[in-house]
Amino acid sequence: MQVDFTQLDAAESYRWLSSTVTPRPIAWVSTISASGVANLAPFSFFQVICDEPATLLVNVGLHAGGRIKDTVRNVRDTGELVIHLVSRAAAETMNVTSATLPHDQSEFALAGIETVPSCLVKPPRIAAAAVAFECELAEIKPYPAESPRQFLIFAKVLLGHIDAAVMTDERHVDPAKLDLVGRLSGSFYSTTRDRFAMKRPA
Repeated sequence: MQVDFTQLDAAESYRWLSSTVTPRPIAWVSTISASGVANLAPFSFFQVICDEPATLLVNVGLHAGGRIKDTVRNVRDTGELVIHLVSRAAAETMNVTSATLPHDQSEFALAGIETVPSCLVKPPRIAAAAVAFECELAEIKPYPAESPRQFLIFAKVLLGHIDAAVMTDERHVDPAKLDLVGRLSGSFYSTTRDRFAMKRPA
C-alpha cells in the first residue's frame, strides 16, 4: 500500500510514523524553571546528530491544547538540560513522569525519584540513571517555521556520567548491562537485549 502523507492530518501522520520508525531511543530530560521547579519528561523523538561539537537533538511537541511544554519553556529560559537514557529497570518510573502536571509541580516529586546535583548545569540528575549528559542549549528551532508544532532542541553535551557498572573497560559500554528501552507504537516498548553483530565492508 501507499500512504499519501500530503492528505493526512497530524494525528494520522503521527500514527504511521511512530509505528514504523522504531525502536526509538528515549531522552529522559530534566530541566529547571526560572523559579526553581525541577521538571522531568521523556521524549522518543531523540537522536545523536553531531560528534564535534557533541550534540543531541530532542524534538518536543506541543500539548494537545497547543500549549508549549515545560521542557521547552525551561530550556529557553535557562539554557540548560540533562538528558538521561532509560533502562528497562526504570521504564515504569519513566512512564509516570510522562503525566501532564501544572507548571509549578515537579515530576521528580510525583514519581519519588532520587536526584543528585549536576556538576556544570543547574537541572538535577537522576541518581539511578546509568547514563546522563549535562548539556547547554545550542539552539531551539520551531518547526515548521510558519506554524510551529514541534520545537527541535539542539543540546550541546558538556559532561557525560556513565556508571562503571555498565562498562566493559575504560572505553566501551556493554549494551547488555546498559539494557535500554526503545519506544515502539502506542503503549509498546522494546529492549536492547537481543542483538547481532555485522562487520562493515572495507
